[in-house]
Amino acid sequence: MRTYQQKTAETKHDWYVVDAAGQRLGTLAVRIARALSGKHKPTWTPHIDDGDHVIVINAEKIELSGNKWDQKVYYRHSGFPGGLKIETAKQVKEKHPERLIERAVRGMLPTNRMRDVQLTRLNVYSGPAHAHAAQQPKPLA
Repeated sequence: MRTYQQKTAETKHDWYVVDAAGQRLGTLAVRIARALSGKHKPTWTPHIDDGDHVIVINAEKIELSGNKWDQKVYYRHSGFPGGLKIETAKQVKEKHPERLIERAVRGMLPTNRMRDVQLTRLNVYSGPAHAHAAQQPKPLA
């Protein structure tokens, strides 16, 4: 029996839609990261980009457990002295609720050249409407 190696020309990117309403952030991010990387497919190959497109709707209705809305802190730095910005999850949700999901999924993907390519296939919307009806997305199981 020979080992199967998928070719780049054999890849097929499907479209999936996920409703984030009432779901936990970490659990949802794991499911999305697996779909973006293609690990849910039997033809998964580590060095081939075989992931799917994922559309996330209702990002404003995501849930966090316990006191994480006040205790979970996001850091970013401008690169200049004194340029550290600190925001809690509640503050991020009020301004840009889709960034919570984008950042969680980014942290779940491996740190290599394919991460940015896989993240381009992630589309997050804060409301229930999305602009990808023509692709006929299926619900992500």
